[in-house]
Amino acid sequence: MFNVRSWSGRLAACALVALAVGAVAALPERAEAQIAAPAPGFASDRISVEVTGVGPDVVLIPGMASSREVWRATTEALAVDHRVHLVQLSGFAGQPWAHGESDFLRPAVAEIARYIETAQLERPAIIGHSMGGASGVLLAQARPDLIGRVMSVDSLPFFSVLYGSDMTVERARPFAQQAVRAGLGMDDAAFRAGQQALAQGMSRDEATRAAMVDWSMASDRLALGLAMRDVATTDLRPGLAAMTTPVWAVYAADADGGAPAAMADAMWAREYADLPGVRLERVDGARHFIMADQPEAFMALVRAFLDE
Repeated sequence: MFNVRSWSGRLAACALVALAVGAVAALPERAEAQIAAPAPGFASDRISVEVTGVGPDVVLIPGMASSREVWRATTEALAVDHRVHLVQLSGFAGQPWAHGESDFLRPAVAEIARYIETAQLERPAIIGHSMGGASGVLLAQARPDLIGRVMSVDSLPFFSVLYGSDMTVERARPFAQQAVRAGLGMDDAAFRAGQQALAQGMSRDEATRAAMVDWSMASDRLALGLAMRDVATTDLRPGLAAMTTPVWAVYAADADGGAPAAMADAMWAREYADLPGVRLERVDGARHFIMADQPEAFMALVRAFLDE
């Protein structure tokens, strides 16, 4: 576990360790009657997709270890005039992992692309949280023909810069390899205690923090390590300058135990500097799970993003 004495240390711990615990807010039960069948003929052991609503397509991607339920309130607000595709990544939040020690991130993104093609979605908007935000940017770099726009929620194009602006993939690689084994070596009690401690920096909401731990305990430990390894060693910055897909980067600031606004502003501006036309939007009074900490402000941004 990390010694989180500074904001940057807390944020690094959240992004690269506590992020691996995932989270889900205490959200309303889903309305089963509104759920449509996913794309006919689409089957995958890396993702599953729940579809609800009618209208322009929006794909929601959760972060590391998170359940798709983290997007439930967002989905219920959007489904009145959008068709929402809720992705669940296998290995997280009780979903089985069947791929041994293979790569996690890029194959999952490839499956999301395959889903968009199979379902014949017409350039959907992508909204992703944390690792899900990085997945959206990666998808826009790999398949710009498939999607219309991306909202990256509290996500960076290279998470390892949270340990220092001079970090590189090669410098991050040893830590990333260790992450694969770290969770496997803990018993459940030690793992839970660590997640409970780290969850404090992830959200201001007590119910969200408690649910976060539950979802992390239900995740596959090997899958968590592999996902953390991939996130820590994936640098999307070299591909930013060539991107043509519109991107909004939404990030959190919280004067009471979260990211100081000035430091967050500087980091997001620096890391997205090469992305043409990127729109940076800070949400105050929120930690990593912006959608749970400031739901009204977050939904206002989502609406503006989709209406642009």
